[in-house]
Amino acid sequence: MGHMIIDGRKVEFTDEKNVLSVIRKAGINIPTLCYHSEVSTFGACRLCTVEDDRGRTFASCSEEPRDGMVIYTNSGRVKKYRKLIVELLLAAHCRDCTTCVKSGECILQELAHRLGVHEIRFENTREPRELDLSSPSIVRDPNKCILCGDCVRACEELQGIGALGFAFRGTDAMVMPAFNKKISETQCVNCGQCRVYCPTGAISIRTNMDEVWDALSDPDVRVVAQIAPAVRVAVGDAFGLPKGRSVMGKIVNVLHRMGFDEVYDTTFSADLTIMEETAEFLERVKKGENLPLLTSCCPAWVKFVTDQYQDFVPNISTCRSPQGMMSAVIKEYFRDPEHSKGKKTFMVSIMPCTAKKMEIKRPNSFTKGEQDTDVVLTTTELIRMINNTGIDFASLAPEACDMPFGFGSGGGVIFGVTGGVTEAVLRRLCPEHTKAAMDDIAECGVRGEEGIKEFSIPYEGMDVKICVVNGLANARIVMDKVKSGEAQYHLIEVMACRRGCIMGGGQPTRAGVRTKSARMRGLYNADNTTIIKKSDENPMVLELYEGLLKGKEHELLHNDSY
Repeated sequence: MGHMIIDGRKVEFTDEKNVLSVIRKAGINIPTLCYHSEVSTFGACRLCTVEDDRGRTFASCSEEPRDGMVIYTNSGRVKKYRKLIVELLLAAHCRDCTTCVKSGECILQELAHRLGVHEIRFENTREPRELDLSSPSIVRDPNKCILCGDCVRACEELQGIGALGFAFRGTDAMVMPAFNKKISETQCVNCGQCRVYCPTGAISIRTNMDEVWDALSDPDVRVVAQIAPAVRVAVGDAFGLPKGRSVMGKIVNVLHRMGFDEVYDTTFSADLTIMEETAEFLERVKKGENLPLLTSCCPAWVKFVTDQYQDFVPNISTCRSPQGMMSAVIKEYFRDPEHSKGKKTFMVSIMPCTAKKMEIKRPNSFTKGEQDTDVVLTTTELIRMINNTGIDFASLAPEACDMPFGFGSGGGVIFGVTGGVTEAVLRRLCPEHTKAAMDDIAECGVRGEEGIKEFSIPYEGMDVKICVVNGLANARIVMDKVKSGEAQYHLIEVMACRRGCIMGGGQPTRAGVRTKSARMRGLYNADNTTIIKKSDENPMVLELYEGLLKGKEHELLHNDSY
């Protein structure tokens, strides 16, 4: 343990990796644009610059704390320096702030207000750049890029993709894909983590809100929504409700008031996924073929495998994702004239994930020549639509989802956290139904935020080896070991985003450690209060197998190819 003097106060430190962390520990919110604790230190923005007692200025993010240091975080010299930095950034930045999708959430805009930047003395000499609209999931606007490198490090270090990088030098420097390709021409998996880390509007979600508003205003269209598990623990943040609290009932209410005809819960199709995937897993283990089974719920992960590990494409589960299953089943349900009542069905999927926008365009997301999911809205887009209506979301009374697809088990709810799919599979395999049995499964090693979790469970005389991964950079580590024969598993669950869907690319940003933990707890709390814990105990799912699904299981619930 050491100590330093920060603005005249003694502050102790232990294992903090830099001076910035010690300053924040002291309760001083020092500004940064390029610093994130989960990626490497870059030291590009210099906004975290401080001064020591010898008059030396330095970036606190890249300075190791030393015992006896004397630091001034807001000296006149430092304040003037920070203000000039922001002014220079704005000088080379698109200033259409009122119409920017990031307005009100932009960190650069926030810092300009905070540091008192009210005018820009410098001319913007950068030539306007064309927007990259090639991706179904994100939009790149180079005119709003401030060269902080956050997106580059997130893509490379967290996801192991490297679709973005720096090009040129000095005042000509830019962030772009290699050789200035369109983002769709790279190995981008559409996970949206670049957008999560971007502090400005340089990378944003490709929105589909207008298409939904048009459908809602058409009397000949039945608009149906499905809501993913992770959405319910993130929406409340935007309306002043406690972080991580499940607001599923309020979401159902507001969607009905906005004009949605039917609102269903994707936990229902998560139960379908578990029924199908567990059966597929047991069949593969029995035959000893195409193991390890690779989960197929995350479209960014599926694209990662198909792009970079083609030898393992046969190992991917043939099951559609819960989104795909739900949309296919609902479209089939409303093909019946008795249910359709002469209206066209427009399927809206509300997801925490930008990659889901890509998934619905894949050929295997069509049934009988019809696209199953018409539009994907991210959590962020849903929040904007609620704000657009002027409805007081926080005061809404909760409502139940519509039937027959509005009820899911606790196993379906936890799909939104890393390890949730595996835990639901283990519940399905477990012959017992007691709370003690469910607790034993939860404590077997499946839960937790670690990037790679390995464990085994006994099942019918064999040890089933399982690996649970979150973050594609971690997935690359695991797949390389499997490819070389260094590691062997029966089942590998992968979610592209760290901690799972709760931190998906479509979720509200500005989520710190407490918010991330709260969202995870929120889903586990929702599971705790669900009467039915196992997918095979969902009566509506069992009834569906005896009715609409009979003889159509493969057509509606599985993919023939990737």
